[in-house]
Amino acid sequence: MQEKNRNQSSMDADHVRRLTQIGVALSAEKNIDRLLEKILSEARTITSADGGTLYLMSENERELQFAFIQNESMGVTMGGTGEKISWPPVPMTGADGLPNHANVSAHVAITRQAVNIEDVYDASGFNFDGPRAFDQKTGYRTKSMLVVPMLNHENEIIGVLQMINARDKETGGVIPFSERARDLAWSLASQAAVALTNNLLILELQTLLEAFIQTIALAIDEKSPYTGGHVRRVAGLTMKIAEAVNDCRDGHYANTRLSEDEMRELRMAAWLHDVGKITTPDHVVDKATKLEKVYDRIGEITTRFEVLKRDRLLAARDGRENPSGPEAGQTERELQELDEERRFLLQMNIGGEFTKDQMIERIRQIARRQWMSDGELRPLLSEDEVYNLSIRRGTLNDEEREIINNHAALTYKMLSKLPFPKKLRRISEYAGAHHEKLDGSGYPLGLKGDELSLQSRIIALADIFEALTAKDRPYKKGKTLGEALKIMEMMVKDHHIDANLYDLFVREKIYSDYAASELAPQQMDV
Repeated sequence: MQEKNRNQSSMDADHVRRLTQIGVALSAEKNIDRLLEKILSEARTITSADGGTLYLMSENERELQFAFIQNESMGVTMGGTGEKISWPPVPMTGADGLPNHANVSAHVAITRQAVNIEDVYDASGFNFDGPRAFDQKTGYRTKSMLVVPMLNHENEIIGVLQMINARDKETGGVIPFSERARDLAWSLASQAAVALTNNLLILELQTLLEAFIQTIALAIDEKSPYTGGHVRRVAGLTMKIAEAVNDCRDGHYANTRLSEDEMRELRMAAWLHDVGKITTPDHVVDKATKLEKVYDRIGEITTRFEVLKRDRLLAARDGRENPSGPEAGQTERELQELDEERRFLLQMNIGGEFTKDQMIERIRQIARRQWMSDGELRPLLSEDEVYNLSIRRGTLNDEEREIINNHAALTYKMLSKLPFPKKLRRISEYAGAHHEKLDGSGYPLGLKGDELSLQSRIIALADIFEALTAKDRPYKKGKTLGEALKIMEMMVKDHHIDANLYDLFVREKIYSDYAASELAPQQMDV
């Protein structure tokens, strides 16, 4: 008797030690699929079960969904990243709308009580047509069954563990599950529920954070009808480049691997890289022409030209000029000159080409013309209009460009105020540096060389390629693939972008899938 008690005490100590080890292992596992598989494997091991099924409660709590299935003697493992489970879920209610007590797993979920069955073929109160059909199809013999609920800290059902066919450790024969096995399964189910709940909560919070970030990015894109989709495109291209870095097996990035956490951090930074634009005035973000503010002032200038032409025609008709003399030809030439000057200013207003010195001089000459307004002679163009029409490149003047450029500094300032968790602590750094250049000529901090992380360089490359090829900017035509790549080659030579990243970008043709989905057919020249 004393020997038996010692053996029993030793077994109890082993079980406690084993459950402790299982609890530590489950708490350490962060991958949901591996955690689910580990829960089922440990449950089978501790109860000496040949097979088992792990069900998870659906979000709407209307059904139990198959998460993992294992059967050692049949060599079956289904669920997770392995073979998909095609079996239909177990409904929590029957066809009559009442609780489904006919299915043993649903019954356990409903009652929150364990069920221990010696032989399902002789059991009453439950419908075991499913196991019988499985046995008939496979030749297996389902006999003993132990089903226990998985309850979280709020006593809510999150899943069900179902063990099949307890094995005698000495003979290997199928035996009923013991009361000790039931107690051990209960204990393990409780530990598993805590670990699973924690992991699911972390996953839900991560999903919420990423969804919230993407919502902010969508709001920024929607703020301007001319940049809609920019953030989405940059984020997608950023992750394609990062994946190519991770897949590299030779060359500069052969030993570089971004972890799952680092990839998540980079993805969030890419989605947030333009968050500073939320403070940028709409009339600057949307400035499609040089003279645009609240509206495009080129219309006013066109009207002034029409007034000049009208006054010139009236002067001729009032007899101050001889309609049959040489003055008539002079009038026609002056009207044509006014039309040419108007067309010239219309073209300058678009900002589609570099404005040369001679163009600026012609703008100033046109500005010296005078027109009559409210009985007063005024310059045809105001100083502000001359200043904006003389913008060398694009549609933004120096002050407006400074406002736009400031978005990178604001991005860093805004994001650095957020209490990101430790694994995401460099989001502000990566996002705020997407306009920096390797030679230090970028902004907002003028970082250079090793001061720029790989992640910042990736986002910068993606942002530049998207900007060069974007087909939705009203002030410029999107570059073709060939043109964009040539410009980026020059940027590599000027030490503006990372040469190794650009080499990977071209060698792996990362631009190819992007171009197929985002560019117009006429841009596909490579």
